[in-house]
Amino acid sequence: MDKKVEIYSTPTCHYCHMTKDFLTEKNIPFTDYDVSVDVAKRQEMIERTGQMGVPVIVVGDQMMVGFEQNKLSELLGI
Repeated sequence: MDKKVEIYSTPTCHYCHMTKDFLTEKNIPFTDYDVSVDVAKRQEMIERTGQMGVPVIVVGDQMMVGFEQNKLSELLGI
């Protein structure tokens, strides 16, 4: 898998944990941005999505808001 994976998340978000657990189980490396403390990444996320909901998952040039395992699997090509 050669697509860059990024997650905008918060520590208290259940769906954020599910997303990270799923990626870890599939051995897919990702970069996690904690938008509860990283103001610049929070602003970037809001500008990209127009909202404050997490998780925001970026796979290559595709983005999804929320954790949907089937859709994420499709974006990852797995």
